[in-house]
Amino acid sequence: MGKIFLGVNMEFVRHHDKPFAWGVEKAAEIGYEYIEPMVHLGRELLSEARYFHSVSMYDDPRGVKELCDKHKIKLSGLSSHTPLCKPEISVEYLKAAIRWASDAGAPVVNTDEGPKPKWTSKEMDYTLMTYTLTEASKVAERYGIKIGLEPHQQYSKSLKGLDSIYELVKSPAIGINYDTGNSYLAGTDDTYDWLDHVVGRLVHLHAKDISFAQSGEERGKVSGTPVGCACGDGVVDWKRVINSVKKCPNDIVFSVECGNVPDAIRSFEYLSKLI
Repeated sequence: MGKIFLGVNMEFVRHHDKPFAWGVEKAAEIGYEYIEPMVHLGRELLSEARYFHSVSMYDDPRGVKELCDKHKIKLSGLSSHTPLCKPEISVEYLKAAIRWASDAGAPVVNTDEGPKPKWTSKEMDYTLMTYTLTEASKVAERYGIKIGLEPHQQYSKSLKGLDSIYELVKSPAIGINYDTGNSYLAGTDDTYDWLDHVVGRLVHLHAKDISFAQSGEERGKVSGTPVGCACGDGVVDWKRVINSVKKCPNDIVFSVECGNVPDAIRSFEYLSKLI
């Protein structure tokens, strides 16, 4: 059986208008052992001006590793979401993310099928996803990196739907990044039964709680949400989640997805006691 560790997605500093380095230091200060950076291609204004946490893959991944080493924190994976149904975007992006992850010391790159093109059929989308995942998995196998498929969009919002994407390409590099909040909001399958179903393929977990207010307004109407409330403040039964993940053969990081520093602190305090 694997062990469970606590990490935090760097989205927790998004609304504080702070840079990546500030977020790394803050995560370590709270007590997290891992972080999950969001990576992008090229350059963009806000992160260049140090008002945003996203990291460019033009930056040296080993520099990021050095920064993490300085604060005694590690990378659980990369938030590298890209539309698998759009290979003109996703193939080269995922391949770059995999190589970058290898140098930075992140064992997983997380993604989903993304918003589909408006003009394609489901059959076409599955062909396009097969192409993307085949190309990406070949690189991931060479570099020893896992691709974590997340329930987040139109096809992956159910147990069978996520399975149908996972089964497109037979590769040891492809696994599941389960998102507790997205699966709950989708409302298609029981969150905990779904987790039990994928736990043997789990490579990473987004620890996202959903407030009671958001649950009442959006459950069954959306396929995901960017961040949740503090873990322990919402609807998710974290004892059940932890007991399920304890059955996983791999070590798993719970990467907390919340929207601000106070929520990250409360999530850490709540989950660390249970784990």
